[in-house]
Amino acid sequence: IQLQESGPTLVEPSHSLSLTCDASGPRASDAYKSWNWLRFSPAKGPEWMGSTDLSGRRYYNPSHGSRASLSTDSTQRRLTLQLNSVSPEDTAVYFCSRYIYLGNSHYLFLGRGIQVNVSS
Repeated sequence: IQLQESGPTLVEPSHSLSLTCDASGPRASDAYKSWNWLRFSPAKGPEWMGSTDLSGRRYYNPSHGSRASLSTDSTQRRLTLQLNSVSPEDTAVYFCSRYIYLGNSHYLFLGRGIQVNVSS
């Protein structure tokens, strides 16, 4: 499975940020335990943004309040993160990851990440 993040690399403060994670490969539609967005900044280190599972449940980092939301498409090949009212503190490298449990083995796939800068 390959995961590819995409979206704007520069966002103005107070605007919304929308990032997509596309899953590709022959097993991209396989069942997964969780599909996640993470971010990393030098100031804060790694930070979990939110996760979704195949049942459609969503889990969010409470530190972001209601600013973050996740959505998937019907093929389970695209995961979108929307983050509202961004500020310079949201500047980070954003990654998506997918956790799969298959045949008593654990697999974690990680995209290459996308640098997002919040600045006017």
